Amino acid sequence: MNGFLRRVAVAAVAAGAVLAGSGAQAEGERYVLVSHAPDSDSWWNVIKNALALACDQMDVECEYRNPPTGDLADMARIIEQAAASQPNGIITTLADPDVLAGPIRAAVDSGIDVIIMNSGTPEKAREVGALMYVGQPEYDAGFAAGQRAKADGVQSFLCVNHYINSPSSTERCQGFADGLGVELGNQMIDSGQDPSEIQNRVMAYLNANPDTDAILTLGPTSADPTIMAVEQMGLAGEIYFGTFDLGDNIVQAIKDGVIKWGIDQQPFLQAYLPVIVLTNYHRYGVLPGNNINSGPGFVTADGLEMIEKYAGEYR
Repeated sequence: MNGFLRRVAVAAVAAGAVLAGSGAQAEGERYVLVSHAPDSDSWWNVIKNALALACDQMDVECEYRNPPTGDLADMARIIEQAAASQPNGIITTLADPDVLAGPIRAAVDSGIDVIIMNSGTPEKAREVGALMYVGQPEYDAGFAAGQRAKADGVQSFLCVNHYINSPSSTERCQGFADGLGVELGNQMIDSGQDPSEIQNRVMAYLNANPDTDAILTLGPTSADPTIMAVEQMGLAGEIYFGTFDLGDNIVQAIKDGVIKWGIDQQPFLQAYLPVIVLTNYHRYGVLPGNNINSGPGFVTADGLEMIEKYAGEYR
């Protein structure tokens, strides 16, 4: 383990020990993390790595479950199945409260401790009875990005939404529009998740709207094909390009001047910290008093050394 991760782990465990005093360690804790991510979304590899690391360090059993195609109705059933297996805790995203709130509340009512991570809000986490929320406030992140782009002279944009059935994704686009002080309108497109289709739709939009100042993508799924689109159109480094999240291609594009900044929500912390929190809660009865914002942070070409080293693995 590298020095940074070791310090994070030791600090987290030590914090629990200091607060708890001399509690007896329980045995056999089991936690299930349920995400809304389809199998094709490589961004979630960081989540999986963080989960594995935290569970190994805390000596607990963990499982990662997800709907293979990203179908939220399927995710709701997975949460129900996870709850029926009676784990000590469930860590889950709240991609769409209308679909997922019921199964999550049912899990809580059955006596299972729940932490909401990644998508959702502290308010929504409270509504479903979760212990806390660990993640990035998506609208606020989009708004901050919009204000940053406005200061750079951006007035119009294309938001490439590859997961449009998730309200959290739309919040990113809406926040960006509000930060710019413009209407979102038709500046957000449903790109789908097929890379070729994303590239074609981005190119079609830019050809139809040649005065577009900027592009905002919502993660590697939409960013990687968009990089190819602007390169093919001769716009790489010419059009203002920002993105949520990081990945190998995004980091390289930042280095190359194709992408101006990436918004780092630190997904490592979104999976790692809930395991630490739940384990110390179940062993010693200690619980942080506040939700944890894991982002946003803006990554530019000036601060890529460690991020580039661990992009797609821990960053």
